[in-house]
Amino acid sequence: MILTMRTFLTFVALVVLLACSTGAQQTGTGQPGSQDVAARVGDRSITVKDLDDRWRQNDPAGSAQATQALYDGRRAALDDIIASMLIEDAAKAKGVAAAQFVDAEIAKRVKPITDTDIAVFYGENRGQMQGRTLEQMSGLIRGYLENQQRQSARAALVAELRKAGPAVRVMIDAPRQQIEIAAEDPSLGPANAPVTLVEFSDFQCPFCQRVEPTLKQIKAKYGDRVRIVWKDFPLTQIHPQAFDAAQAGNCAREQGKFWEFHDQLFANQAALQPDSLKKYAGIVGMNEAAFAACLDSGKFRAKVEAALETGSRLGVGSTPTTFINGRAVSGAQPLDVFTSVIDEELQRAGK
Repeated sequence: MILTMRTFLTFVALVVLLACSTGAQQTGTGQPGSQDVAARVGDRSITVKDLDDRWRQNDPAGSAQATQALYDGRRAALDDIIASMLIEDAAKAKGVAAAQFVDAEIAKRVKPITDTDIAVFYGENRGQMQGRTLEQMSGLIRGYLENQQRQSARAALVAELRKAGPAVRVMIDAPRQQIEIAAEDPSLGPANAPVTLVEFSDFQCPFCQRVEPTLKQIKAKYGDRVRIVWKDFPLTQIHPQAFDAAQAGNCAREQGKFWEFHDQLFANQAALQPDSLKKYAGIVGMNEAAFAACLDSGKFRAKVEAALETGSRLGVGSTPTTFINGRAVSGAQPLDVFTSVIDEELQRAGK
């Protein structure tokens, strides 16, 4: 089981000391409303909305990232408060303290971490262990896996309480980005689907590869209620073959073979040089000569560069970044993170 290494390394560092509108006119939050006056020049007023509009104009990426960070912080706090309320209600119904109720419920859902679990985790994440041996890392890994189990068990408990308890209506809306979808952008699902996922991705990115099975599960679960759109965002500073691969994807799209080629590239991330790309074109049944001519000509260089510029304006700084009806989900998140947003959007659309 490969877990989020940013979380794990943060855990290790702590132990051994060694990854909406924000102007939503909130009241009582300490945040100014969009019509509040930020400054006056003579008899002219400058509102917070004026500031936000100029910020988006001058620094669209920074504005988008800050807006998202504020929403994420508020939403995490909201979800925590809701969870505490539901737990307190359930504990009260059983006549026990909230902490006792949670401990008992978590105990039902966790299993002991075995030496095999630790060894598997170590083997799958050996490159992140900074040269430490399994014996050296065993205690830390055990603690990390136990903590992850407890967090997952608590999340499952809260999900059950939300489903069985009083109706929960979230009134704050997430920030949404307007993303133009071109007719030639590769997509799966109908254009009029109530939920559209736009994925900014990189063929050489391991986390992009990791999220692909999740996207396939989403398509299988929701069918025509969901449309998935691909946007190129090759991180050339760390993935030197990614730009050529993105161009190659466009050449494959031109022959109606994008998704077959997409799967080939993710299955062969270690070999994305031009010669390999041309070989994969033959494997998926393309006209190899036409594909080679397309790739060698740099025909789609400008299109890939335009996609990079679009993503940057939207605040995309890493891959994969997926926008669900304009709502950003960063990273190779678990299925339930995606489905929680999709379900909210379907509810919002009355679907």
